[in-house]
Amino acid sequence: MKAMILAAGLGTRMRPLTDHCPKPLLPVGGKPLIVHHLERLAAAGITDVVINVSYRAEQIIAALGDGSDFGVAIAWSREEMPLETGGGVLQALPQLGEAPFLLINGDIWCDLDPARLPRLQGDLAHLVLVDNPDHHPAGDFHLDDGGRVHAEGEPRLTFAGISLLAPTLLAGQAAGAFALAPLLRRAMTAGLVGGHHHRGGWVDVGTPERLDALDRRLRAERG
Repeated sequence: MKAMILAAGLGTRMRPLTDHCPKPLLPVGGKPLIVHHLERLAAAGITDVVINVSYRAEQIIAALGDGSDFGVAIAWSREEMPLETGGGVLQALPQLGEAPFLLINGDIWCDLDPARLPRLQGDLAHLVLVDNPDHHPAGDFHLDDGGRVHAEGEPRLTFAGISLLAPTLLAGQAAGAFALAPLLRRAMTAGLVGGHHHRGGWVDVGTPERLDALDRRLRAERG
C-alpha cells in the first residue's frame, strides 16, 4: 500500500511561525512534524509515499530529499497553487496507482499504527475518528455500532485527518481545486464509508499554542 501526506497548505493559522518555514517542517519533539509521519509509515512497512507541496515547496523537498534518510521513497506532487484536499489527491493519483491508499493530513500528530488499519472491502473510504477536542466540540461525523460513518447523527466524533481511500472515490472529478469532504459525504449517503474510533494520542497541530503543547509533551515523554 502507498501513502500520501498532504503538505501543500499555506499554514496561515500557524503564523508567524510559517512566515519563513513551511508548516510540515516546524519542529516538534526534536524533529520536523512531517518526519513523525514518515517514521511511523516506515515502521509499518509503508515505504512508497507521495507528498504534495506548494507553499515553500523547495524547502520541504530539500529537507526530505528522496526519503531514504527516513526509510521511505518519496515521490513529489508539485502544485502551482494549493489544490485543496480533493484537488491535491486527484493530481497525485497517477503516482498513487489504482489500489486503495492511506491519506494523512500533514498538520496532525497521531500515534496510530497504520499497519492496523483494515482493508476497505468494497467501501470507498475508511476514516479514523477521535474524541472531539476542546477546539472542535461539535465533531464531524457519527460512527454507528456497526462501524459505518454517517454525515448526520449523534454522538459525533472528529475526523482525525487519516483515512484509507479508494481512487474511485474521485471518479469523474475535474482537475482543479476542490475539497474532499463533499465526496466523502456523498459516499456516506451511499453507505460506502466505514471507520473506527482511535482512542490513542492525536493532536490537530493547527496553532502555535497546540504545537508548543505537543512539543513539550513529546519532550517530557522522551525524558
